[in-house]
Amino acid sequence: MSTTTDIKDEIKHSVSVLNGLIETCKDGEQGFAAASKKAKDSALAALFAKYSAQRAGVAAELQFAVTELGGDAAESGHVAATLHRGWISLKEAVSSGSDKALIEECEAGEDAAIKNYQEAATDTLPIQIKDLIGKQFVGIRDAHTVIRDLKHGAA
Repeated sequence: MSTTTDIKDEIKHSVSVLNGLIETCKDGEQGFAAASKKAKDSALAALFAKYSAQRAGVAAELQFAVTELGGDAAESGHVAATLHRGWISLKEAVSSGSDKALIEECEAGEDAAIKNYQEAATDTLPIQIKDLIGKQFVGIRDAHTVIRDLKHGAA
């Protein structure tokens, strides 16, 4: 039988995991938005804008889940010290002006998102949270595949 403390700890842990994913999605939203503004190819710019909007929507779903649990939802991406796991080099790619460089850095950001979602998917969480993460993970993986294929096609 669960105690009140166990339930509070489970909620606290769930909020922590969800907030980590919110930060990951906010990083992606900002990274894709920056890439969209700098892409020379209009189709690539549109794709990046689409993924930026996707991440904003995913982050909003996660934020709603956090507030439903009674927690305080993250409002922004990772702090600069941890952002560097995925999107930090985007600034260099943006300044290079190369669509190929933008694609490569977006893929690096997507690699970080995949890793974070994989960790969350294997975590011990309530079923409704696992279902939400699993549903979102499909879209994250699909985006990663498209970006990866673009990278290999642009190489």
